[in-house]
Amino acid sequence: MECIVICLVILFACLMLSVPIGVSLGLSTAVAMAAATSTPTILVAQKAFSGLDSFPLMAVPFFMLAGSLMTNGGIARRIVEVADLLVGKITGGLGMATVAASMFFAAISGSAQATVSAMGTMMLPEMEKRGYDKDFATGLTATAGTIGVIIPPSIPFVIYGVASGASISDLFIAGFMPGILIGVALMAVCYIISKKRGYRGHTDSAAVGGEKRSAGKIIFSAIPALLSPVIILGGIYGGIFTPTEAAVVATVYSLFVGVFIYRELDWNSWMASLRATADMCGLTALALGFSMSFANFLTMQQIPQKVAAWMTATFTQPWVLRIVILLILLFVGLFVDNISSCLILTPVLLPIATATGMSDVQFGIVMTCALAIGFVTPPYGCNLFTASAISQLSIEKISKAAIPFIIAMFVCLLLITFIPGISMGLVTLLAQFAH
Repeated sequence: MECIVICLVILFACLMLSVPIGVSLGLSTAVAMAAATSTPTILVAQKAFSGLDSFPLMAVPFFMLAGSLMTNGGIARRIVEVADLLVGKITGGLGMATVAASMFFAAISGSAQATVSAMGTMMLPEMEKRGYDKDFATGLTATAGTIGVIIPPSIPFVIYGVASGASISDLFIAGFMPGILIGVALMAVCYIISKKRGYRGHTDSAAVGGEKRSAGKIIFSAIPALLSPVIILGGIYGGIFTPTEAAVVATVYSLFVGVFIYRELDWNSWMASLRATADMCGLTALALGFSMSFANFLTMQQIPQKVAAWMTATFTQPWVLRIVILLILLFVGLFVDNISSCLILTPVLLPIATATGMSDVQFGIVMTCALAIGFVTPPYGCNLFTASAISQLSIEKISKAAIPFIIAMFVCLLLITFIPGISMGLVTLLAQFAH
């Protein structure tokens, strides 16, 4: 127990000092291992390296690159235009279009930050031009970006599948309904607030950030963009390729469409996409590798078993255990990124979740949704920082504006936690159909 205390004290001290999460995890694990065990500290580096040596994890950089190419190559803009065409005339329509476009973009990018970046760059100036308060528009965009990790393909689903051994394909299937539920809830809140504040829909054809065009031209132009999730997800569920191969297909398809169909992806945009992906992958890989070392250290010290035994003995009612799990996830999400949290907490909380009747797939959905709320809650809130960089608003203003949307996400989280059919219904249906 002494080594765990040392490890956690150093970890939280580093986090309070704003040390990068990867460095914090590696340093705390190595110091605790050296101070209180006889295990050689070289094991930290070995586990970090071997943890990254995984075929499923190769999907992560390719989905990141695909999302960046879609933003720079014109695919994201066409998706926004179609979403605006569908709901833009309703009260609060442009805000609702932002959510709808985020849901669609999530189905081809798998990243929350990529979704916020793509949607925010295009939609925030347009919403401000159409009379939306800037803080409301930014808070909505930041919150809508969380759908990027819930609707498949999702990078956190890949990470959780590697950490837990759960089927990544089943996780992708299970994420559909929760993602749609959260998207509809966010649109409902957007409509209610827009009704009170007088954010009217527009009366002409959609033309976000460009010249006005007819509905037919908008839809025709968007066909290659709309085919993206059909190709990516259809290939996975049809057994044509694995999720990792799907990430490569998404990258190649985005490159092809951006260069040869839309002709918006030039050499400078291609290099900018590579640089952005390299930056994100560098940070992610560091945190990912040392998260593996940290999780392995917890397992060596039998912490998951001890925590599970204590919690099941203390909280005997399954519904109480589920609430406690949610509170832990929400708290950790305030300070630690989704990927690191998933790798650290999965071995600890999965046995407890399954003891309450959850399957490993349902728990993966619950964990991802709970940690996604951390994207829009300070002090970590990476979506807040991305949205702040785009809008030039303070984190405080964006956080305040996002509160109604965060509440809606929390209500959805409770429904997903206590109604298994929301996440598992489609998985069960497709399994029966396959047989």
